[in-house]
Amino acid sequence: MSNPVTYQISTTPITAHAFSQNKLIVCPNSNEALLYEHGSSKWNLEASLKGHDKVITSIDIAPNTNRIVTCSQDRNAYVWTQEQGVWKPGLVLLRINRAATFVRWSPKEDKFAVASGARCIAVCYFEEDNDWWASKHLKKPIRSTVLSIDWHPNNVLLAAGSADMKARVFSSFIKGLDKKPAPTVWGDKLPFNTVCGEFSDGRGGWVHSVAFSPSGDALAFAGHDSSISVAYPSADGNHAVVTVATNTLPYRSLIWANEQQIVAAGFDCAPLLFETSNGQDWRLSGSLDVGRKKVSTTASVLSRFKSMDSRGQADKDTDLATTHQNTIIEIRPYAGSREQVTQFSTCGLDGKVAIWEFDPSQLSHELAGLKL
Repeated sequence: MSNPVTYQISTTPITAHAFSQNKLIVCPNSNEALLYEHGSSKWNLEASLKGHDKVITSIDIAPNTNRIVTCSQDRNAYVWTQEQGVWKPGLVLLRINRAATFVRWSPKEDKFAVASGARCIAVCYFEEDNDWWASKHLKKPIRSTVLSIDWHPNNVLLAAGSADMKARVFSSFIKGLDKKPAPTVWGDKLPFNTVCGEFSDGRGGWVHSVAFSPSGDALAFAGHDSSISVAYPSADGNHAVVTVATNTLPYRSLIWANEQQIVAAGFDCAPLLFETSNGQDWRLSGSLDVGRKKVSTTASVLSRFKSMDSRGQADKDTDLATTHQNTIIEIRPYAGSREQVTQFSTCGLDGKVAIWEFDPSQLSHELAGLKL
């Protein structure tokens, strides 16, 4: 796998990011979101979205409607629209009394969901009469902070991972807005707040990330116990959960590259690939980061000996061999389709944003000789 294209966007941690065509929006661990536009060779700052009082926790862009949604620790969310070249915030009535932690647009971009520390998820939709975004809450049986969410392709089902060590699938059907969805493996009768599935890896650990498969017939989630689990729903309620326990550090985020491959990243500072051949037997295949070889020159060797002679100790090299030098906070699809991701992006606490190539035909050969 070739080295990723890396951009040093900030000297501070990047807590969230999103791409849309030639635009990149990031949060440099502050109450501002920075919008960049790609020029001939670099990213140029186009706008700074100011409105939140505390750190922005999550960002998402609706590519078709060109709307940006942000949420923050100040318990608010804003929908940003561009009017005559100026980005203006729109009012969102979240009605929560704890920090908002995660936000994602629905596939049809007519609503979005905001996770929070108030043990609920706010499903927001636009009310034209009042010119604001109203919300309905998904509450039961959530018992702790919701850390991540993901939308099903049918625009109604919503997956959530929370600090109560559970991953759940809810119905976010809003009467008057959504059309009745076709029956799926998750059920056919889907009134608002219906719990279609509740899963755990059986080991314990916060659920940092959740993601539906491209078809929507499976759910993957990452736990703080360094495991990746894939849940397969059943009509009789006997859902099957396949858990892959690893000896790495925990994962903060994951995506489906296709129906047979999952890419996860987190505290190990490198994206890792999980694969299956039959849809049941999942395994960790290896790291997608080829690493950077450290080259020692004559001068550096000489300076090392001088340091050992004068100070009685060798110089300590603290650089990691990975592309990211600190925890990867988020991984997102960058190019390709939902069924086959060809590129994905990552952002980390080192202030970097990286774009990675993903070619399944080459990966099997390159990872064959690798071991973790």
